[in-house]
Amino acid sequence: MRLVGPNGEQVGIVRVEQAMQLAREHDLDVVEVAPNARPPVVKLMDYGKFKYEAAQKARESRRNQSNTVIKEMKLRPKIDDHDYETKKGHVVRFLRGGDKVKITIMFRGREQSRPELGVNLLRRLAEDVEEYASVESPPKQEGRNMLMILAPTRKKTEARADQKVERDRKAAQRAADAEADRVYEAEQRAQSQQHSKKKKGPADNMDPDIDL
Repeated sequence: MRLVGPNGEQVGIVRVEQAMQLAREHDLDVVEVAPNARPPVVKLMDYGKFKYEAAQKARESRRNQSNTVIKEMKLRPKIDDHDYETKKGHVVRFLRGGDKVKITIMFRGREQSRPELGVNLLRRLAEDVEEYASVESPPKQEGRNMLMILAPTRKKTEARADQKVERDRKAAQRAADAEADRVYEAEQRAQSQQHSKKKKGPADNMDPDIDL
């Protein structure tokens, strides 16, 4: 078997007995990490710690999966440009937040005989938001509706990190603006006081009862 040391160093090809002896000397375990390799690859490690870290990674992966939310945006096949731009903005916001978006085209009456209107609209939207998403599920008809699912190009954890950075930046900007306003108001008060003193003059400070 090919043995890898506890720090990732390549020990080389050794016999099972040698690997077990090295493991005892380092108070570690021999763990098979690549059973299908020829020869199989084993590593000296703390197996208890290895299982704990693997469980932590699995929990983190499940947590990230559970955080994925599918938002929905509904459109009509003959939507006007203003409404389209508004709804596209909402879709972009969802995608930037790390959420998937299900786009639903709702057909009514004679519109059902024009499925190409829905396909063209969905393709247009996919192209318009391609900076933020990829098409996970292409357009497909389901009853009176046509559906498409967009998946964000960035993970939710990355989106949240960016959102936190943006919130911190805005908070710092607000604090800086408030400090600038405070300094400006203090300077204005100081200038106003100096102006009042100059207008008053020395004669205004004399006692009117004094006979000159």
